[in-house]
Formats: sequence, structure tokens, C-alpha cells
Amino acid sequence: MSARTTALAVLIACRRAGAWSDGILKEYLRRDGLDRRDAALATQLSCGVLQNRLLLDWQLAQLSSQPLEKLQPVILDILRLGAYQIGFLDRVPDSAAVNEAVEQAKKSSNVRAGGYVNGVLRAYIRKKETLRPPAGQDLNALSIRYSHPLELVKLLDDQLPKGTLEAVLKADQHIPPTVLRQNSLRPGAMPEGAVAHSWLVGCWTLQGSGSVEQMDGFQRGVFTVQDAASQLAVLAAEIEPGMRVLDACAAPGGKSFAAAAKMENRGELISCDIHAHKLKLIEAGAARLGVTCLSTRQQDGTVFVPEWSQHFDRVLADVPCSGLGIIRKKPDIRYKDLSPLGELPKVQLRLMETLCSYVKPGGVLLYSTCTILRRENEDVVRAFLAGHSDFYLEPMALPAPLKQNNGMQLLLPEQYDTDGFFIAKLRRAP
Repeated sequence: MSARTTALAVLIACRRAGAWSDGILKEYLRRDGLDRRDAALATQLSCGVLQNRLLLDWQLAQLSSQPLEKLQPVILDILRLGAYQIGFLDRVPDSAAVNEAVEQAKKSSNVRAGGYVNGVLRAYIRKKETLRPPAGQDLNALSIRYSHPLELVKLLDDQLPKGTLEAVLKADQHIPPTVLRQNSLRPGAMPEGAVAHSWLVGCWTLQGSGSVEQMDGFQRGVFTVQDAASQLAVLAAEIEPGMRVLDACAAPGGKSFAAAAKMENRGELISCDIHAHKLKLIEAGAARLGVTCLSTRQQDGTVFVPEWSQHFDRVLADVPCSGLGIIRKKPDIRYKDLSPLGELPKVQLRLMETLCSYVKPGGVLLYSTCTILRRENEDVVRAFLAGHSDFYLEPMALPAPLKQNNGMQLLLPEQYDTDGFFIAKLRRAP
């Protein structure tokens, strides 16, 4: 099985089943048994096509004798895959990209389709220097140049700090390194090629790694995958051994596991999710990492649990969100329907209304999201504070180069070598 075959299968699955690319990619890398080099190439190809799909379609539309919407979907997938290799990758010979695409078209459709693909991609090779995307700061131009639907570009333009829009769109076009957290509960060597994070102790990055889950150190619990921003949320909560900690929206468990390490496996840690099957994943991760202070509970975060009233020193509320801070990891998020997202702030505030009651006097409610929209971040926190005079924002002691904060911290993609993320630290008055 070749890297290009796996990449095409990922694109087809994402299109047909609406599957998230990161999950289907992991599944197909395991299924096809690619070595580390081919796994890295398959990852680059599938993610690269998804990241640049609108731009690729804009280019291909100028070369195709047929409207792209009239093509067989699999032929369009093949064209995008071939064009991405020709236009964006230096190490792949143009001839190899074309030949592989032609063979894929023949197998997926017929000889005639192979000839059509050959003609379009040969034209792409000849004309690629003239297919440059439109320049300028017009939102339509930004939409094409950075392959973000225009509706999303308009939303980000409205919600982001002034002057940051293009930097965020550009950051979304990069395939980020895999970020690892070293597990203090099971010390051991980090994998070959891992580089210490530029400012967060115990955090490492790994480029072009393929499937980390297959590595010996991962399976033995020496390290786990967790972005620096997510680790930062646990750091900001100032969790200590012996505390009572609630991770209210815990799946897949990264913050719970980091909290357990801060607790040195001493104290009470309850990890909740509304879905039972996700709790099984948390339990498996805890066992792999040597976490013994954790228990799981299936729980809707909006439903009050009387016995938890003012029970916890720390409550972690990593609430459901639009996920627009992690587009570089899940490039297909950008193509999802935006209309349901407008209801999320109501859900987030409703969760906060319930979860705050579990915080002891003097304790901390740590609110976080992996989105960069103001309406899901600062606006939710301010709305909560307006109705809860017993909570106040407390500045977080964060490592350099992060700047001083007022208790809220927005991390834009790649600004600090992290995902796009938001953290707010809310202290309950003693």
C-alpha cells in the first residue's frame, strides 16, 4: 500500500462519511501498515489537500474542460491530490505525481478518466506559475489564498483582535508538529527526534512522526500526545497534590492525565463525560500512564450533582466549542456548517452556571476552549461574571514569552507555538 493510495482513501472517507480527517487518518495508517516515512507522506498529502482545497479547486477550474461540480467526486479527489503534489511539494517529481494520479483514475473509474486526469495535470505543470492566487487584503482574496470559506473568513474578521486575521489564516495552512507531554508518573526517554518545547518544561515536539501511538514509549506511558496550550490550562489552574479536582468535560482525557501528574497521584480526581464510550478511552489512557487517583463518571455537565456542591478545589471546564483554534490539526473543520455554532455560547454559559457550584470557597474554576472566537471566550466569561459576584478573574502566572494577563489568555495559532486556545482563571471568593 503506497502513501498516495492511503491519502486518497482518507480523502474519500472524509467526503463520503463526513469523518474527521485526524481520526480517519490514524485508522488508515494502522490499517495499511505504512512505515514511518510513508505514513508521514500520507499525512502530508491528505492534510495538505484538505488545507488547500479551495485554492486547488480555483486553480483546477481554470484548466478543466468540464465544470468541477460535474466530475465524479473520486476523480476530483485524485486531481486535487495530484495538483497538490505538483504545486506545493518540491520533493515529489511532477511525473511521479501525474503517473500515480492517472493509475488511480483508471482503477477508480476507467481509461478515459485516466486520460482526462493526465491532460489536466499536464496543463497544471505547464501553467502553475500563472495560477497564483489573488493578492491583497480583500476578504474574497484571503478566502481563496488561504482556502477558508468566505463565510468563515467574515466570521473570523469580526471576532479576532484587529490586525490578526491573515496571520491566523496563514497559520491554519501549516501542518503542525506532534506535541508530546512527558509523563512524570512513568519517567523514561523521549522518542528519537523529539525537541524540547521552546518555553514549556516537559513539553516536546516531533516532526513527521507518522503514528505516535505505535511507538514503544507511548505504549509504555512514558509520554502522551497533548498540545502545549492544553498543558498550559492545567498549569494555570495551579493543581497540587492532595487536591480534589473535577474535570467536567474530560474526553479524551489529556487535561485529566496532566492534572494527575501535578497531583502526584494523591487526592481525588473525577473525570466526566456525557458519553460512556469516551470514558472507556479515558480509563485506558489512565492505565497506560500509571494514573491511579482518577475515577470516571458519566455525567451531563448541565445537570446539578448535589453531593458535589462546593466540594472541589479545582474544576476544569474545557467546554464544547467550535474548535476553530485547531483547524491546522483538523483542516476539514473549516468546511463545516457554521450556522449551529451561534448556539454554543448559550451551552457554554449553561455549563458554567452548573459547574461553578462545585467550586469550594477559595477554589478555582478554569474555563478553556480550543476556539478563537470572542463570543465563545471573553464574552462568555464576562456574561458569567455579571451574574456571579462571588467569582473574580485572577491573573495567571504563565511562563515567558506569554504576556501579563488579567485572568484571561487568548492564544492564536502558532503565536506561541501552540494551538489556538483560550483560558480564563476564575477564583471563588473565600
